[in-house]
Amino acid sequence: MNIEPIAHIENDYKEKFGIPRQSGIAELNSRIVFEQKYCDKNALRGLSEFTHIWLIWGFSEANVSGFSPTVRPPRLGGNVRKGVFATRSPFRPNSLGLSAVKIVEICDDCSIIVSGADLMNGTPVYDIKPYLRYTDSIPEASNGWAEEFIGKTSEVVFPKELLLKIPEEKRKGLMQILAQDPRPQYQDAPERVYTMSFGDYQVSFRAEGETITVTNISRNQF
Repeated sequence: MNIEPIAHIENDYKEKFGIPRQSGIAELNSRIVFEQKYCDKNALRGLSEFTHIWLIWGFSEANVSGFSPTVRPPRLGGNVRKGVFATRSPFRPNSLGLSAVKIVEICDDCSIIVSGADLMNGTPVYDIKPYLRYTDSIPEASNGWAEEFIGKTSEVVFPKELLLKIPEEKRKGLMQILAQDPRPQYQDAPERVYTMSFGDYQVSFRAEGETITVTNISRNQF
């Protein structure tokens, strides 16, 4: 089966490092921009009656070479192997991702603004489906090996003079990303300064224990 993108994502996640680990973690807006042949308002008829949608998309930046039945989830420190189908790793046979996002606005130009996306800027979207609470939500479901990470966050120390450099409407979302500790869990170097791209900014921080300390905010040079 041949598939083609129906749209792509536009947002502040310019690089893989610093993208939320799962959808819904950071309350930041993204825009779904449809390809010309699919930009038809009739295709969105009735969508405004829903609050959330599923996005089926492609890990466009994942370099997959052949099939590997096991992967090393960064959350487990990169030293433990799990079956690829027991993870959400981008290194999959077909490199497809699945995310539930909240609809913020369906725009007149046929684009859709959503909140909570975990897709990198430019990521291709292959399909959109409405989220159905009565069947898609299973409160009693087991979370397997990921159970220990539910609700686990780091303390974020963000000096006020640096926080004020970030547009007000994006501060909460950035704090939520940092609270998830963007680093691979196998990296534990308190003296190291990490830098991630966030919209028009470079955000530098250190990580020690369960504390993330922002050390600098600068403008992107590109």
